[in-house]
Amino acid sequence: MIGSEIFMNSIISGANNIYKNRIHVNELNVFPVPDGDTGTNMSMTILEVAKKFENIKPESVTLSEAANILSYISLRNARGNSGVILSLILKGFKDAFKNIEKASPKDFIKALELGTKNAYEAVSKPTEGTILTVVRYSYEEGCAAIKESGNEPNNMNKIWERVCSGAKKALFNTPELLPILKKSGVVDAGGKGLCLILDGMMSFFKNGVIVNRKDSEEVEKNKFEKIVSNFDQVINFTYCTELIIEKSLKISSLNIDKYKENLKKIGDCVVLVEDDEIIKVHVHTNKPHEVMESALNIGNMLNVKIENMEEQRKKSLEMSSAKMTHEIKSSPEYKIAKPEKTFGILAVVSGKGLIEIFKNLGVDEVVEGGQTLNPSAGEIASAAQSIPAENIFILPNNQNIMLSSKQAKEFVKDRKLIVMPSKTIPQGISACMAFDENTTKTQNINFMTQAINSVKTGIVTYAEKDAEFNNLKIKKNDIIALNCDRFVLTGNDSYDIVVKLVDLMITKKSEFVTLIYGEKIVADNLKSVERKILDKHPKIQLQIFYGGSEIYHFIVSVE
Repeated sequence: MIGSEIFMNSIISGANNIYKNRIHVNELNVFPVPDGDTGTNMSMTILEVAKKFENIKPESVTLSEAANILSYISLRNARGNSGVILSLILKGFKDAFKNIEKASPKDFIKALELGTKNAYEAVSKPTEGTILTVVRYSYEEGCAAIKESGNEPNNMNKIWERVCSGAKKALFNTPELLPILKKSGVVDAGGKGLCLILDGMMSFFKNGVIVNRKDSEEVEKNKFEKIVSNFDQVINFTYCTELIIEKSLKISSLNIDKYKENLKKIGDCVVLVEDDEIIKVHVHTNKPHEVMESALNIGNMLNVKIENMEEQRKKSLEMSSAKMTHEIKSSPEYKIAKPEKTFGILAVVSGKGLIEIFKNLGVDEVVEGGQTLNPSAGEIASAAQSIPAENIFILPNNQNIMLSSKQAKEFVKDRKLIVMPSKTIPQGISACMAFDENTTKTQNINFMTQAINSVKTGIVTYAEKDAEFNNLKIKKNDIIALNCDRFVLTGNDSYDIVVKLVDLMITKKSEFVTLIYGEKIVADNLKSVERKILDKHPKIQLQIFYGGSEIYHFIVSVE
């Protein structure tokens, strides 16, 4: 039977495993736009639990109490949709271990069952081919293992191996369930993160070994890039080919050695850096197709990059270290305020100009965050409690912050939190303008929701990777435009792209257009943008504001 010590150490090991592999998980993002990284969000969600467990004497807590700590801290630190879903999966341990001192293998499988139920219920439209599928398969495989092997304590290793195996089978199948994954040649990032946690737990169950938290990812990344950069001085082959291979369960070192020898025959500057999960490959060759074909004998390809070194050598060197994990900023300190007024507004916003805009619109508190910086449920809850109001409207202003905003309600009992469905900055601004402090809560919800639904949002940003969407071929660092989350334009000039985007978004009923420009935009160039838009649409009322976003060149609102 498993008590608090083994349980806590297994969670520490699982947390360490996803933390040290978070960059691999981040790289599975299928969309080319800058994004809140799944690996970072999931690792930050569970890592605080590990740190807490490391400072607790096992004999001082029961198994049930340890599971409660796991649930509370992970829920409070949940970041992004992936982090919230992970926290709900982990809540299954709290539900399953209630009032028990020792857990059997069956209790652990029950925890996965309840965690699966929590996760599916949290998502309004559950999508298969995601972390949901992976956790469900892990539970189902665990159930089958219990039936075959029994519920004896000494069967825990065998049963948890089946849990991990079921999760990996589901993970490898995610591209068959989600066409976008298959098209991009990757597996689901959230599912991969969960597999890493389960594998980390297995390390302790099986061998009593806690996975080292040392960030070997960065060490290997730096080592890999240092070696690669030394090769770019002399070009003997045209194509610099890099890829990440996720090892097949049955692969052997002989297969890998054979693969490396084949690479040497068709190219030079061959580098293979591997760990237990993946192999990073770099080779200069004139036959990149052969590199990829032979890679499939080892496992699934996660990321592939092929560059013509004659044309892109300088650009390649400049960008070699650009894709780093977005670091989570330390949370500000909030003081709990006693409710003194009826309504308050909290907005999640990033960028100096945007923060000022929301403050000028009457927002009481701003939590800094957005597309690439997802605040935790705990941060949102603490910020809400600093507002001296009985009812607080929360404006997430980003799809990836919706779940953590809703989760924040679990931690605030002395006032009412109302999460509005604002998924973009323009929607949040419109909601603020529709708010009326002199009316009722219900009327404000209706007014703000109507305002949110009346706004069309477009963005102009840059591509972080090569991709193809809606028949648009996108190259890394291209300027790209999205109209209501749909890729519509690509080019190399933000000013030209935003004019074309506005033209696509405007209809006969459109009256107002707002451009919010980012940190990388030169204000003096906006006069030309304004003139071109108004020349073509003279009846439109156009406003231009500084937002200061580091990732969005322009945010466009059409009403």
